[in-house]
Amino acid sequence: MKRLLSIALAGLLMGGMVVAEEKLSMSAQDRALYEEMLENNPADIFVEEGAEHLEELGGEEALAKFLEIDEEELPKYLAGFPRYIPKIGMVVAIDQMLQAFMYDRGKQPYPLKSAEMDGFAAYVKSLANGEKINIDVNANEAMQAAYRLGEEVFKMRRGKRGLSCDSCHSKDVVGLRLRMQILPDLGDPKVKAAATWPAYRMTKGKMFTLQKRFQQCMKNALLAQIPLGSPQMVALEVYVTNMAKGQEIQIPGLKR
Repeated sequence: MKRLLSIALAGLLMGGMVVAEEKLSMSAQDRALYEEMLENNPADIFVEEGAEHLEELGGEEALAKFLEIDEEELPKYLAGFPRYIPKIGMVVAIDQMLQAFMYDRGKQPYPLKSAEMDGFAAYVKSLANGEKINIDVNANEAMQAAYRLGEEVFKMRRGKRGLSCDSCHSKDVVGLRLRMQILPDLGDPKVKAAATWPAYRMTKGKMFTLQKRFQQCMKNALLAQIPLGSPQMVALEVYVTNMAKGQEIQIPGLKR
């Protein structure tokens, strides 16, 4: 029965896919726009605003002090998110850490869904540009649990169609097309998945964090969206980020 269900699901997916060509899933016009945006990424404006947010809170020195590390260690430390923060008492992504930092500095934290937080998180993560993702899912019991939960969420079939993240990113379907987009291997260095978010999405005309991108995938698959910052969503970011371990961080990214 389990094998029959797997075959049926594969058939459902294949109905909307064709074998991918090597070229991007873009028209010549869209590709020209993409090349132009590589030189002038609209997300740079939001990142600059994020720099102002950090400066108002005391800059990199204050952030390093909050994280209880030396300032020169900040880039490498930021390359390890999501991570467990003892004073917060849980595994958090960068944006949640920044909420706690703002609160600690006597400021009202930006909501996770806000554009202000997107820009703030993008700038702070950009401080790690050039560093390689060094997330450690075996650092402690909290990270180990988050990784296990993230794997469970990634592979969990949900909704009437019984789809999961793995339905579009398993080795069985990587390289095929779905709705004119090539289904990528999230661990492929050429894809630069977790290493390039937050990013500007051309098709949406705005910034997205990795968790917001997850929500868009869920919406497109007609699945209930897991809330931003929830244990399940953070765990999913842990799992996907670990796939990109060792890849160079390049923020802000630019996506179709």
